[in-house]
Amino acid sequence: MPLLEMLKAAGPLLWILILLSVFVIYQIAYRIQVLSKLDPNVKLLQTQVHADLMQNNLAGAVEHAAAAQQPSGNVMRAGLERYPAGRDASLAAMQDATMLEEDRVYQGINTLGMIAQIAPLLGLLGTVIGMVRSFLVFSQTTAPTPTQLSVGISEALINTAGGLVVAIVAYVGRQILRNKADGVMLQVDRSREALSSWLEEFRLRQKGVLTGVPLGIYEPERKPIKPKVSQA
Repeated sequence: MPLLEMLKAAGPLLWILILLSVFVIYQIAYRIQVLSKLDPNVKLLQTQVHADLMQNNLAGAVEHAAAAQQPSGNVMRAGLERYPAGRDASLAAMQDATMLEEDRVYQGINTLGMIAQIAPLLGLLGTVIGMVRSFLVFSQTTAPTPTQLSVGISEALINTAGGLVVAIVAYVGRQILRNKADGVMLQVDRSREALSSWLEEFRLRQKGVLTGVPLGIYEPERKPIKPKVSQA
């Protein structure tokens, strides 16, 4: 069956599924592009902010955080700007900023999940409509031809397949976006926790309670790579 005839035989519900598929593909491509820009080198930003604080340069730390234009930078900037009001105010500001960034990072992901649930139901509705159309043929004639029955059956099968395809694409795209968003928010949480400890160190150094080498940025322990010994 040619493609145009197949689309006509599927009925109006298939066109709804086609529009949903276009929206799903656009949403996935757009959000991947957005999330890729929100996941730069956070390590460099953390190093710059930490160095500014250890040099008693709070204004410089705020400037570096604001210039980053990323979720981690926005959260750190909120905490740094509210630091003069006290530690609790700084922590509250970072918490509020984290919630705002979380809404921005996860935007559109729930929509894909909803489409992944609705698309099979739309396909099932098209299946029911197609089967009803096939059974109506029996009420109109006692001996329907295969051609008469194939119209409703084609509509049922095509809508079922269309609903499943849209649901699969939406679900896979949703998981890809969620993994990327989780990675961005993990960097945000790490930056927030690190800044909290740096601000406390900054406060103690200003009071002269803490001296010596600044606390370094946490690095996970890496096992040394053993050189391979060639066997003669």
